Amino acid sequence: MASTHHVPIEEHPDLMELRARHDRAAATPRAQMIEALALITGLYLAASPWIVGFNGFATLAVTNLIAGIAYMLLLGGLGSSYERTHSMAWAAAAIGIWTCVAPWVVAGDVAHTRSITSNLITGAIATLLALAAASAARDHTDNRRRTGNYNDRRTMSQGRDDR
Repeated sequence: MASTHHVPIEEHPDLMELRARHDRAAATPRAQMIEALALITGLYLAASPWIVGFNGFATLAVTNLIAGIAYMLLLGGLGSSYERTHSMAWAAAAIGIWTCVAPWVVAGDVAHTRSITSNLITGAIATLLALAAASAARDHTDNRRRTGNYNDRRTMSQGRDDR
């Protein structure tokens, strides 16, 4: 029976490259800007019933509080653990969409001008930020592949010229 030596998964080259790629993507100014704006958006969403003045609508106030905290937790960890949280941006986009429709969906008569305006603007911004966060890793990976392919071709052609 042949024995095989298994490398621990933490030392697997593909996993190490994936982590390095996510670290590079999280360090970009674009990712840092998205994270900061997402934190501000989530904080505003959580506090909006008291800021805008529709805290008398308990169902919408609680909904916005929970959605704002969840949004901050989902997109707030982009800088520290990007490899785990960038895929959660789709859930954050769902929270943004939920925020847009919440004034008409939650129980009670909460669809008033202040609550609708606040939720529509905040929900649209939250959705756009979440989509930007979801695309950030893909864009970074695509750019790296294009650059890598170009450099590989250039190196190969230089090697042919030296012959």
